[in-house]
Amino acid sequence: MRFLHPEFLWLICLIPVVAYLFGRRGKAPALLFSTTSIVGKLASAKKTRPGHLAMLLRLVTLVLLIFAVARPQIGSSNIEIEASGIDILLAVDVSGSMEAMDFTLGGKPTNRLEVVKKVVDEFIEQRPNDRIGLLAFGGRPYLVSPLTLDHSWLRKRLESIQIGMVEDGTAIGSAIGSGINRLRDRKSKSKILILLTDGMNNAGRIPPLVAAEAAETLDIKVYTIGAGTRGEAPIPVTDAFGRRKLIRVRVDIDEKTLKEVADMTGATYFRATDTASLAQIYKAINSMETTTRTIKKFENYRELFPYLVFCIFVLLGLETYQSRKRVP
Repeated sequence: MRFLHPEFLWLICLIPVVAYLFGRRGKAPALLFSTTSIVGKLASAKKTRPGHLAMLLRLVTLVLLIFAVARPQIGSSNIEIEASGIDILLAVDVSGSMEAMDFTLGGKPTNRLEVVKKVVDEFIEQRPNDRIGLLAFGGRPYLVSPLTLDHSWLRKRLESIQIGMVEDGTAIGSAIGSGINRLRDRKSKSKILILLTDGMNNAGRIPPLVAAEAAETLDIKVYTIGAGTRGEAPIPVTDAFGRRKLIRVRVDIDEKTLKEVADMTGATYFRATDTASLAQIYKAINSMETTTRTIKKFENYRELFPYLVFCIFVLLGLETYQSRKRVP
């Protein structure tokens, strides 16, 4: 149920004021009689007090009139949102090197994966009309979430990924191949794979460029992101005494291959060296791959105004009857 003009409902607040003013209105009644015998007969007759009931009926009528002016309607409304037709698969590296503490969150050093999860979460939030899936990979790819429009569930799955959830290593080619298999049969106007890694292809059976050729054939764009500082990065390790400490480790990213993969599929390669640049990369991809949506709204409402008007006339009739009622 809804009101077409709900602003008129505020007038109900005036009902107590109206009841108070009308209840105090008028002077005490006075009659002149030619003889006291008439008054005596009147005093012995039974009387009713219809005035109070008549006032109540007037107030109820006034309330119904306000409801009628507000135009109550009963029915249903359905909104259908059609997806944009863009399918996006996010491939995230979860190998051991993603534990490097060269990014920051809130001014504090944070490992690469945690920062990536936050930035990717924001990316998902900005594209509510796209089917998005999630793939984690290390020594092999692992499908975390298929393509879906249920982004609340997708973001929960994103939060669940962690370093070491699959065998260690960096199988870039296999990740691209797995992503292609998830996108190839989709009937969509645009298919996109966004792959983020911080290493070089050292696992899997599919070379990255061979996988890129397949993506090109299937008209799938592969955006590639190399994450991590240049040179050396601090990585936490546990020594023989069980103590955690940071050591400097050389960072190696096969930028040449990642760039070739992106160029071959008509996409772009990006390099993220800190949290800010990583966020900018996903914003850039978001602006490159624009999305639209179609909204269809169906309404079916029935007016309750005629029923209220009928009730108002009935109450007015009762009020008129009660105001003239006398008991002999």
